[in-house]
Amino acid sequence: MNGIAPAGALRNAMSVDVEDYFQVYAFEDVLRGRSWDGFECRIPRNVDRILNFFAAANVHATFFTLGWAAKRYPELIRRIVAEGHELASHGMNHVRATQQTRSEFSDDVKRTKQLLEDTGGCEVRGYRAASYSIGEKNLWALDVLAECGHVYSSSIYPIRHDFYGMPNAPRFRFRAAQDRLLEVPVTTVQILGQKIPCGGGGYFRLLPYCYSKWAIKHVNDIDRQATVFYFHPWEIDPEQPRIEGAGWRSRFRHYTNLNKMELRIRRLLRDFHWDRMDRVFLEPRTA
Repeated sequence: MNGIAPAGALRNAMSVDVEDYFQVYAFEDVLRGRSWDGFECRIPRNVDRILNFFAAANVHATFFTLGWAAKRYPELIRRIVAEGHELASHGMNHVRATQQTRSEFSDDVKRTKQLLEDTGGCEVRGYRAASYSIGEKNLWALDVLAECGHVYSSSIYPIRHDFYGMPNAPRFRFRAAQDRLLEVPVTTVQILGQKIPCGGGGYFRLLPYCYSKWAIKHVNDIDRQATVFYFHPWEIDPEQPRIEGAGWRSRFRHYTNLNKMELRIRRLLRDFHWDRMDRVFLEPRTA
């Protein structure tokens, strides 16, 4: 097992969504029509830092990567694979599945999978939809993923959120697409009958670290389930350029506690066992 958590602890899945600050859904309205090529891309420097502190903690993770990034930084993709991490798909250009027809989604999934495999020199089995945009109204997307050769997805967030979510979805892994695909939702903890997020992202930055530590430990010890945690390269980058014209809610969600994120992640790596998505959920359970 990776890390230095107590012996016998469950392995949890660490994942990174490789996208940049100008590609997030929160800024979509402000940036609509503007070319991404006009922004300073900070993916290489931030992923380099992430790879370094993963190596220091002896942790391997899954990198859900945009095809857009793979086209521009092929050496970075090859480094991710060479250092023992799992390369997985995050779609080509961070277009939400809810904004695509079945045909458009299928084409996007196929092209991205092929690009990542050609670049990384490895099979790409995992997929995560942009902004967790698979839910009750487009479950056909899971069938498409299976048809395109993906083995698992981590595209459903079983919560109610103004941007995404499927509250009635199972909290933990389940078979989908006529048993052809494993869906692994981002982790929630059950509190008074409600599913409360504890799988990373903005919740990890906005809430005290002690909450995330308690929630992950609760899922491991009480539910006896591995958790799925995710974060973005831009979340460890407090010096990133600010997006002008964004609303107060988007600014609050995006910029709060960026200066604390890296230290919190490093602490999380010490407090729990972590590994790649495929090793945690596709290999036979040992606990």
